[in-house]
Amino acid sequence: MTTVRYTKDHEYVRVEGDVAVVGISDYAQGQLGDVVFVELPDVGKSVEKGKEAAVVESVKAASEVYAPVSGEVVEVNAELEGAPGLVNEAAEGKGWFIKLRLSDPAELDALMDAHAYKAFLDTL
Repeated sequence: MTTVRYTKDHEYVRVEGDVAVVGISDYAQGQLGDVVFVELPDVGKSVEKGKEAAVVESVKAASEVYAPVSGEVVEVNAELEGAPGLVNEAAEGKGWFIKLRLSDPAELDALMDAHAYKAFLDTL
């Protein structure tokens, strides 16, 4: 079973086995507008929960993407280099940013599930 969790900064983490797929939510890509550039970390880099993991630039603004959980980058979405618009087309699908090997799976417990995230969005 796939578990998806969200942060109040609109990042998501989708756990697939022992790997966490990280990106920005569909709501976030909608707020950004057309994504024109994505800067991803190097494979092997350790990221810390709440710290910058990537950068996304749109026609409107540049924004940091914060790691929703801590872990080691095991893969980056190289497709975004040539096609950053994938973030707009499928933010929570083909537009993922990085895959992490979780260093503390318990960190997931502090994140919102899809129902709680939707309720959070309703307050914005």
